[in-house]
Amino acid sequence: MSEKKRYSRPALVGTGTIACGLAACATALGPVRVLARSDASASRAEESVAKLCDRTPSGDARNAQLTTEINDLADRDLLVESIVEDMEVKAPLLRALADACPESEFASTTSSLSIAVLAERGNVPGRLFGLHVFHPVTRMELVELCLPSALRSGAAERARAFCEELGKRAVEVPDRPGFVVNRLLFPYLFDAVRTLKSTGLEAEDLDACMTLGAGYPMGPLKLLDFIGIDVAVAVGRGLHAETGEDNHRPPPLLDEMVRANTLGRKSKAGFYDYG
Repeated sequence: MSEKKRYSRPALVGTGTIACGLAACATALGPVRVLARSDASASRAEESVAKLCDRTPSGDARNAQLTTEINDLADRDLLVESIVEDMEVKAPLLRALADACPESEFASTTSSLSIAVLAERGNVPGRLFGLHVFHPVTRMELVELCLPSALRSGAAERARAFCEELGKRAVEVPDRPGFVVNRLLFPYLFDAVRTLKSTGLEAEDLDACMTLGAGYPMGPLKLLDFIGIDVAVAVGRGLHAETGEDNHRPPPLLDEMVRANTLGRKSKAGFYDYG
């Protein structure tokens, strides 16, 4: 493995929005395997990847290979874990993958968890790096690349090459909660929610203040709907657990929205109505 300069047999583990977006990008490089939890989620992911490939000039849906069998990943040289933002879910999955794929290297798209801790708890020390991509993956150019010093020989070079082949700009970031983007972004988003609650402003008016007054391309509340309220809460909880900083704690209104299943665009309702 250490002699190789690039990954030639990647796989995605997960079928959510980020996983499907990354899989669609990777189809431009050749066959990419995608591990789903069930036949139903595999079918949905196959359809999602196909639609994304249709909107991606270099994407090729024929290169997406869906499977529900973990042993089908045994020959993969890179496995990118992209599931729910929860250490207690990610770590057991990584342990199972490590047993099934003893020679593979791993990446995680985590946006708020420590790569070093995840590697240790997932039993993949020296084999895991952070590959934080952004939604929508097919259009966003940045990758926050977290390369622990304990990575096995050649892995950092392969990780950088993988980002370049995907057409992404990799910025190497330290292994700290939220890396750079989320560490700066989520306090802003959460403060927007608190401001909405304390002022009684309409969501459209608060967002207009930031788009028309500060030049942001999207208002903070519309961005939360785009990210997904449940995802934002999970990221915030992960950040707060690591840092203890109050501005990383999700506002109560977001918890209420999760309980009401008003999760933003994906549920057709959030701060805005998408019905």
